[in-house]
Amino acid sequence: MNDDLTVTTLAERPELRERLWEMPDTWAPFMDHDLVANALMGSIAELFPEHVVVATDAEGALVARGHSVPFRLHGESRDGHLPDRGWDQVLLWAVNGHRRGERPDTVSAIEIAVRTDLQGKGLSGVVLGAMRDAARARGYAEVVAPVRPSAKHREPGTPMEEYAFRVRAEDGLPYDPWLRVHVRAGARVERVAPVSMTISGSLAEWREWTGLPFDATGEVLVPGALAPVRCDAERDHAVYVEPNVWVRHPV
Repeated sequence: MNDDLTVTTLAERPELRERLWEMPDTWAPFMDHDLVANALMGSIAELFPEHVVVATDAEGALVARGHSVPFRLHGESRDGHLPDRGWDQVLLWAVNGHRRGERPDTVSAIEIAVRTDLQGKGLSGVVLGAMRDAARARGYAEVVAPVRPSAKHREPGTPMEEYAFRVRAEDGLPYDPWLRVHVRAGARVERVAPVSMTISGSLAEWREWTGLPFDATGEVLVPGALAPVRCDAERDHAVYVEPNVWVRHPV
């Protein structure tokens, strides 16, 4: 499959911009309601095309994409400390910093998506490598990523602080498959971003998004969520706070 791939940045093939979202969305429906993502995700291709990776097959069909953003970490965060607010924060820093004319010093991965029928064939690692190459070509020393561990949804009650640093006995690599891809590529698992994404809504909205009753105060286990959703029936709202895992890639 990889021999048939053409992998470039969107800056090199701007004609693919309108096709970036043609692949089916594999996220759980409630994940489409992060306000930061809804406000800013679509601007990445316009503002940072040199950090958007696109992969097409021999017929020219889009099979994978990767969004990353340059941002100013040193200055926004003391001593280069990666933020607790993870995904939401770094996207805000990138877009707002660009509008203010700030000089970025770090690149963060934002998303890697692979066409459903080709998942599990190593394409995510190819896109990750191309993302790192794009950062290196522009003089950046590292790529960071607020990783959403791919198997964490199977045990939403496990604290992310425990899950993120769990390793396999046979090789010492991370237990989680997506974290394992990053570490094999040279990354270091650094810390948990405890409030990386926040999704809130009325109980009626959560019922629509999940098909679950959301009729009692307490924690609700939602398929696809990495942690329980907190429901407040008396106040008619529920909030999902997603933890992610910060990794650093030297490039």
